[in-house]
Amino acid sequence: MPPYFQGSLFDQTDDIRLGPLRGARRTVLGDGAWIDVLPGWLSGADSLFVRLAAEVPWRAERRQMYDQVVAVPRLLAFYGAEDPLPHPVLDEARATLSAHYAAELGESFTTAGLCYYRDGRDSVAWHGDRIGRGAREDTMVAILSVGAPRDLVLRPRRGGATMRRPLGHGDLIVMGGSCQRTWEHAIPKTTRAAGPRISVQFRPHDVA
Repeated sequence: MPPYFQGSLFDQTDDIRLGPLRGARRTVLGDGAWIDVLPGWLSGADSLFVRLAAEVPWRAERRQMYDQVVAVPRLLAFYGAEDPLPHPVLDEARATLSAHYAAELGESFTTAGLCYYRDGRDSVAWHGDRIGRGAREDTMVAILSVGAPRDLVLRPRRGGATMRRPLGHGDLIVMGGSCQRTWEHAIPKTTRAAGPRISVQFRPHDVA
């Protein structure tokens, strides 16, 4: 059973479906990096959150941090290129994103990583998706968020102002160009009341 979740007053539908991508607004970050943001791309996002929270085989991980092993502060799931995704709308989202960004990306989105932030104590530290080709090539990472909004923060690696984008309830963000090499992003912990959120990250082959 997922933790208590307060749904959006503006998404009271069980009809889980995608809207058009043409409304995405691009922000040029500099150094060849950009983000596209589309609030509410997925309607019925709260219903999808409940399904994913209950049905995905979430796993808890532990990682070495300096001289100790600590719990990763979120739950994880990963679907490779050949794995069936946990809901048909995620297959549709991946195919739609691949078609929409084909000219810029030059390849398809293939994998899907899911992160489950159960409350404000769950987080992910500053990082770029630089394992594999993201360390040396321009690429894209598309993130679809369902559940309660949490802030995604971005900052340039060489120093500068931090940007903040609250994402949840079916919002989409696409980080493109050199974003993974020249910028970092994070979901910080918060002491404010924060409901659970699930993010679905679509990536091309060999980007993690």
